[in-house]
Amino acid sequence: QVQLVESGGGLVQPGGSLRLSCAASGSIFRINAMRWYRQAPGKQRELVAGITSGGSTNYADSVKGRFTISRDNAEKMVYLQMNSLKPEETAVYYCNADVVPAGSLSEYRYWGQGTQVTVSS
Repeated sequence: QVQLVESGGGLVQPGGSLRLSCAASGSIFRINAMRWYRQAPGKQRELVAGITSGGSTNYADSVKGRFTISRDNAEKMVYLQMNSLKPEETAVYYCNADVVPAGSLSEYRYWGQGTQVTVSS
């Protein structure tokens, strides 16, 4: 079993900052790419940022310069530092990871349960 659990969401004023965390646990041999998605009410889920096992990153155009994705491979954690938040970025933020379970030669994509981020004054 593999689990991803997000934390760090909450209510923040426009222009404020939050740092999201995602912890991977369970029977894991290797974690390859890790990503953050978000889904606003009534909208499709969109990719916010991704990071490879080697640390290469990519971002949605809308968050470049404001968000930073990072990871700690030893702790099996991925983070999303979110600065200068905008009201339209209110959404449930989901952690996603490509994981090779222990004893497996195959990669599977896992999702966390999501954490709510509300940007409002």
